[in-house]
Amino acid sequence: MSASVQYRVAFGRKDEAVDGPDDAALVITIDARDATGDLTELFMLGRLKAAGHTGVLFDVLRSGEASAVLARLSARA
Repeated sequence: MSASVQYRVAFGRKDEAVDGPDDAALVITIDARDATGDLTELFMLGRLKAAGHTGVLFDVLRSGEASAVLARLSARA
């Protein structure tokens, strides 16, 4: 995948763990309580937010990259 992705896990108001560049083609945001769930289902339910290129979103969901990064961020590693 050549497009950049920024991942954001929200723990509370103004409390986020972030991984990725500020100028990313896609920004994925999720609440920490949901970060280890089925991301595709959470996207369909509107609990995983994505801003940017939808094709890139589907690529990172399919590859498992999003699951790995969000799980790491939700553990505050």
